[in-house]
Amino acid sequence: MSQPRPIKVIAVTGGKGGVGKTNVSVNLATAMAEMGHETVLLDADLGLANVDVLLGLRPKKNISDVLDGSCSLEDVMLQAAPRLRIVPAASGTQEMTSLSVHEHAELIHAFNSIADNLDVLIVDTAAGISDSVVSFVRAAQEVLVVVCDEPTSITDAYALIKLLNRDFQMMRFKVLANMVLTEQEGRNMFNKLLTVTDRFLDVTLQYVGSIPYDESVRKAVQKQVPVLKAFPKSKVALAFRQLANKADSWPVQSLPRGHLEFFVERLVRGTPPSDR
Repeated sequence: MSQPRPIKVIAVTGGKGGVGKTNVSVNLATAMAEMGHETVLLDADLGLANVDVLLGLRPKKNISDVLDGSCSLEDVMLQAAPRLRIVPAASGTQEMTSLSVHEHAELIHAFNSIADNLDVLIVDTAAGISDSVVSFVRAAQEVLVVVCDEPTSITDAYALIKLLNRDFQMMRFKVLANMVLTEQEGRNMFNKLLTVTDRFLDVTLQYVGSIPYDESVRKAVQKQVPVLKAFPKSKVALAFRQLANKADSWPVQSLPRGHLEFFVERLVRGTPPSDR
């Protein structure tokens, strides 16, 4: 029996809205697909879908149809580009923003059905620190916290990290500075966050770099095309490709951690003796 391939699961989050999380998610997923990885992007902002809008897609079904049992996850997925599929969220649906623990578990388990044709799952979370955000972040292997140069961005990123650390013993977080004017500005943002986490929390933060502020991002959003495709030679496109290269090298977890997580069944199966 062949060994199931491990799947890399990255949650893109940030605490506050407006830090560019969805743009990061869309372009990171696009870059991973360009590298040859079978990639799925889950719009986990369940009540205010916007991944499909950024990509100019018009879904007929979405995640709420999976939850009510009217179709499978495979049925709602949209092909956005070669090797890139999207799981769209519902838009303007209040009940999707307050799912029960059981419903979150059902949703996370639903992904097992697509595991055989998947290398990378990117989860674009909602803003804030709701139960939904926490569920999806805890179910991922890597947490990419996006910050931008606003005082509230650092405060809210800290609040999210604090909650995940104090209440759920999460220790490792990767930090991406978005919309920076200089590389130094990105490092300064990271250092501000590091100063408070070092003082008050027992966590390890890793700086994974910055994405420059670039007008071409706004133009790409208006065109409803990822900036990677609309302006492939722009500085910002280069930065997203560098981020994807880094993400590609992050090791994939191979053991379950004892709580609800994506593709846990593949982890439980373990490694056959010949591969040890």
